[in-house]
Amino acid sequence: MDTKSRILDEALTLFSEKGYANVFVSEIAERVGIKAPSLYKHFESKQAIFDALIREMNNNFLKQAGMLHIQGNDAVRDAAIYKNLTEEQLISLGKNLFMYFLHDDYVRRFRKMLTMAAYHDKELSEAYMKHYVDDPLSYQGMLLGLMVQEGILHAEDTEMMTLHFYAPIYMLLTACDRDPAREKGAVEILEKHIRQFNRLYGRKTDPR
Repeated sequence: MDTKSRILDEALTLFSEKGYANVFVSEIAERVGIKAPSLYKHFESKQAIFDALIREMNNNFLKQAGMLHIQGNDAVRDAAIYKNLTEEQLISLGKNLFMYFLHDDYVRRFRKMLTMAAYHDKELSEAYMKHYVDDPLSYQGMLLGLMVQEGILHAEDTEMMTLHFYAPIYMLLTACDRDPAREKGAVEILEKHIRQFNRLYGRKTDPR
């Protein structure tokens, strides 16, 4: 791991342990084993480190999405993929994404950092809302809306349909963050949720 990557890794660990506001650049440098002036050769400020962490997390997610044969950030292209998946394939995809968000070390530490700061740091609170509320609802709303337009799903209100799909998943992820022992039950509930969603909104169990 090069120095720049080590800085990001140690910074994320410190931010998730102590909270973003309580970590100083000198602490990050010390954890990496370099002096603060050397760190500034790679990042001009703590804010620059934070911005790089966001980019890294997004890049990691897109790599994971690619491994699961979806785009992850392009609802139009993903809608064309999702409409041809069987219910069992949707459940498998849903479980894989859920486990990625729950267990990927980078994503887990990033979520913990934002959660810790959400109540007393406006910028990080906005970042939390963007990554775990606004962006998922926007992407999923567009994806589900396209599937409604093609007659694959049926709903009078796609906004409420999107909330119905995402809210339980968000709740399950949050519950597992607080109590890891809930994971097995959460995965079982996730499967039931996807099956019920398909029944309620009229998706065929096998689109082929």
